[in-house]
Amino acid sequence: MDIMASNLQQQRSLTDQLRREASIQRVPVSQAVNDIIKYVIDHEQEDCLLVGFSSQKVNPFREKSSCNIL
Repeated sequence: MDIMASNLQQQRSLTDQLRREASIQRVPVSQAVNDIIKYVIDHEQEDCLLVGFSSQKVNPFREKSSCNIL
C-alpha cells in the first residue's frame, strides 16, 4: 500500500512540475539572441576582459606568486 501511495505522490509531483513548466512564457530564440547581443553591447565598457583591469591587484586571472618554503 505504501508503494502505491508513494507512486501516486511522485506522479502528482511530476504533474505539478509539468504544469509549472507549461505555464512559463516562452521566448523565441531569435529574440533571446538579440537581447543577449544588446546586453553585451550595453555593458562592454564594464567588462574587464575587454577593457582590462585598473590594476594587477584586482585581476583574478593574474599569475599567482609562488610560495617557497625554506
